Amino acid sequence: MDRTDISLIALRRILRATELYGRRLAKEAGMTAVQFRVLQIIAEKGHATPTAIANRMGVTQATMTALINKLADKGLVERKRSETDRRQTNLFITAKGVATVDDAPDPLQQRYVKNFEALEDWEQAMIVAALERVAGMLDADDLDASPVLDLGEFGTSH
Repeated sequence: MDRTDISLIALRRILRATELYGRRLAKEAGMTAVQFRVLQIIAEKGHATPTAIANRMGVTQATMTALINKLADKGLVERKRSETDRRQTNLFITAKGVATVDDAPDPLQQRYVKNFEALEDWEQAMIVAALERVAGMLDADDLDASPVLDLGEFGTSH
């Protein structure tokens, strides 16, 4: 097998692992992997702003609004106006949201983070460079960069 085939197989395996995790999360937690990541970020401190989450995840404000709407509709987060800046909305995780985070299957990205952070510095740099190059090769530089592929409930993006 040549390197081209080996690289394509590795990409397909990564995409398949992400797809399977997304399906399991949808079945067990009733949400997409990207919605779950937003909930996890809010759960870290119990609150966050939509702008801070969007910046951290590399998604647009419009995408963030749609994600927050889904979580609020499910009763997992609440919006409250800031006391100090009425233009700003703060998000707070509800008791149901905390239970959802606690009961969800092991997040794929957490496994990746744990294993990635255990690598030597030079190896982390090599992987980052390679992944950035692959993203560029796929013309994915300007795509909304949610940390986990969001296939939605029926294979469509939300």
